[in-house]
Amino acid sequence: MKKIHETAEIGEQALIGDDTVIWQHCVVQDEVTIGQNCVIGANVFIENGVRIGNNVTIKNNIAVYTGVIIEDDVFLGPNCVFTNVINPRSFIDRKHEFKKTLVRRGATIGANATVVCGRMIGQYAMIGAGSVVTKDVMDYSLVYGNPAKHRGYVCKCGCRLNGKYECAICGAQYELLEGRIIGKERM
Repeated sequence: MKKIHETAEIGEQALIGDDTVIWQHCVVQDEVTIGQNCVIGANVFIENGVRIGNNVTIKNNIAVYTGVIIEDDVFLGPNCVFTNVINPRSFIDRKHEFKKTLVRRGATIGANATVVCGRMIGQYAMIGAGSVVTKDVMDYSLVYGNPAKHRGYVCKCGCRLNGKYECAICGAQYELLEGRIIGKERM
């Protein structure tokens, strides 16, 4: 059962999955797909063509523009920002230049972070609050800063991995293979 606040504006062609909640003053345009069991916070704008997976949380005051694809289990912190054109000008139509941004399964983007278009945020990656993402982020990577830089790795559960690529919280173990974290996690 969907719960859509009476002040939300939902396009007639938008597809919204079961058990999804959309809070006040949201705009979901046509040709948007939102999966099941999502929570869309207040004042969220979702533009034509956006695809959002299942179990996604989008906190308040976020605009998700055309070109953004959000996979399952993603968390978007309050006021995070997406772009879709590298060099926007209000007097030049650049819709044909929109760049795709992919947020992979389980990723977290912290409050007030900015993701420059054309980037890929890897599975279970963690972007620190206030960061500016200008490059792709690998799976399980912890990045933060302006510009965001790789600072370590996180577990699927969201906790930072130690020097042996183990999680002290859930006990999951990983290995670094050819510059990438490979999970042996039990979750």
